[in-house]
Amino acid sequence: MDTPGLRPDRFDSAGQNQLVDVRDLQAALPGIQRLRTWAHQALALNPGERAVDIGSGTGSEVLAFADVVGPTGEAIGVEPDPHLLASAERRAAEKGSTAKFHSGDAYGIPFGADYFDAVLSERVFQHLTAPARAANEIARVLRPGGRTVVVDVDWDTAIVHPGDRRVVREVIETLISATTNPLSGRRLPGLLTQAGLVIDEVGSHALVQTRAAGPGSLVDRISAMAVARGSITEAERNQLLADLERGARTGDIHLSVTMFAVLAHKPA
Repeated sequence: MDTPGLRPDRFDSAGQNQLVDVRDLQAALPGIQRLRTWAHQALALNPGERAVDIGSGTGSEVLAFADVVGPTGEAIGVEPDPHLLASAERRAAEKGSTAKFHSGDAYGIPFGADYFDAVLSERVFQHLTAPARAANEIARVLRPGGRTVVVDVDWDTAIVHPGDRRVVREVIETLISATTNPLSGRRLPGLLTQAGLVIDEVGSHALVQTRAAGPGSLVDRISAMAVARGSITEAERNQLLADLERGARTGDIHLSVTMFAVLAHKPA
């Protein structure tokens, strides 16, 4: 997928079988873009600085970094997926960008300590089995005075309406149990603080799916998982999907989840 703001999510090896498909949140792209705009403003890059995006996907944010830091700076993307890495490199070449991309992940950024002025990580922590290691890695590569923005979702904030409240709760609990680090959004400030960073700001944005998407593929798939684990019956699942389809037709539908963004810096 090559849509800016909708890059595929990254997983470490222990989380490969816990994939949660969030592609039906595509309708919430404006919300993601607003968070990204805030992230760039918060990082406040200057010409000549060094910036890295952890889990850079097809490279959209790194290309934006490169435009700001210019030829005297460095804009780096770190990405474990070789196909996404190749796509990002092609995009950079096509645009004549100075952006560079390296194989790596949140546990191993292939640069020395105190190297970067700014670090971005978006929607990576929810898939990590050892998020504290990733927070420590961000702290390691940041120079004293450097800043980071980490953005992630908290799946316990998910809202599904209409539908029987017990059935909806069981579906959301199934989603939570199927995600490696489902409450990552609320944990970000604590993880970064424990890594020795100082929290400067915490923001949030509810990603709301549009009515046109109906129940969406995520609810369809997770509700089927809830049936398989015995949390709800097939009849209850069918009723929930019917309620959501009817809500989509009448305008009485709400599907959302909250993203959290944390700005922090490394003490000088």
